[in-house]
Amino acid sequence: MKAGVFHKIGDIRYENVDDPKIEQPRDAVVRITSTAICGSDLHIYDGFLPQLQNEVLGHEFMGIVEDVGPEVTRLKKGDRVIVPFTIACGTCYFCQHGFQMHCEASNPEHYGPDGGLTTEKGGGLFGYSDLYGGYNGGQAEAVRVPFADYGLRHVPQELTDEQVLFLTDIFPTGWSAIEWGELKGGETVVIFGSGPVGLMAQKAAWLQGAGRVIAVDPLNYRLDRARSVNRVETINPDEVDVIQAIREMTGGRGADVCVDAVGMEASRSFMEKAKAVINFEKGTSKVLELCFQTVRRGGIVPVVGVYGSPFDNFPLHRIFDKGLTMRFGQSFVHERIDALLDLVVQGKVVLNDIISHTLPLSEISNAYDIFKNKEDDCTKVVLKP
Repeated sequence: MKAGVFHKIGDIRYENVDDPKIEQPRDAVVRITSTAICGSDLHIYDGFLPQLQNEVLGHEFMGIVEDVGPEVTRLKKGDRVIVPFTIACGTCYFCQHGFQMHCEASNPEHYGPDGGLTTEKGGGLFGYSDLYGGYNGGQAEAVRVPFADYGLRHVPQELTDEQVLFLTDIFPTGWSAIEWGELKGGETVVIFGSGPVGLMAQKAAWLQGAGRVIAVDPLNYRLDRARSVNRVETINPDEVDVIQAIREMTGGRGADVCVDAVGMEASRSFMEKAKAVINFEKGTSKVLELCFQTVRRGGIVPVVGVYGSPFDNFPLHRIFDKGLTMRFGQSFVHERIDALLDLVVQGKVVLNDIISHTLPLSEISNAYDIFKNKEDDCTKVVLKP
């Protein structure tokens, strides 16, 4: 079959790979009908997360079941399904307690309690390096799905791929960010980043009762999309002092909740890049620090942007003095996907309005360039095998 294969930093090629097959009794093989490029894919593409072996990337995908293992009874060939990006067994301690992203069975070679830089990582992820299981991802014509009887979800036939594709990752991730903000109703929520996850967090904020939603992003075309699809207020931090602006908009107190939907790959100056090299840091924590400065005292900072290293001069003093609550991590996608699918079915949320580009999988190299470099007002790329 054909797939987009990561070879080295900045190098993804459309080429032949072995067809996936059933390897374990709970496996399924899914023929991909739609897949997408996620900002997290750039962590490998840009070298922020080490990957020395060739790998098919991609953890946002859906398709048609082609084959199932002997212990899979809930699915059959021909079923149309979406696939959560975290791989979970459903039976271990963490899966039983609702923390499927920490599944003890899905990353046997690199799993552990420590959460180090390159050792003792969490549960398995599709197409996200050997550190997270070494599984091939969904930027391909087909993929093997472990523990398919637990993870895969049926898709109503009346819904298009584009209507449900983002239930695999970015909508549950945006939803989790707001859920961690513990909204009671009427709060001011500031979301740093209007990329795909930030746009989904904006939708989730309204659905969970926010009284005011403010998007922060240095790219005006992203802010234009945020206003048009999500009806939010916007701030460009390159044009105004974002700290002063948010305080002025909130009576001097700061926002109730500030979401970091950017992570370590925020734009950086030359000096910031030099500092990161000296301190053995990956990327920057500047957006996280802006969240600490712009959230009110006693406020909450949910972090769904990815961070992959320690950071020097981390502002513990500000976190302590302001009495902040923080929450980090991957989405509770297995726990929320069914309820979020129901929101789509009922027409309470539209997810496909963030798509800017739809391209054939054969153009994956060009698609990564467009997405990484934010060319042609790119917000989200969907690929069709």
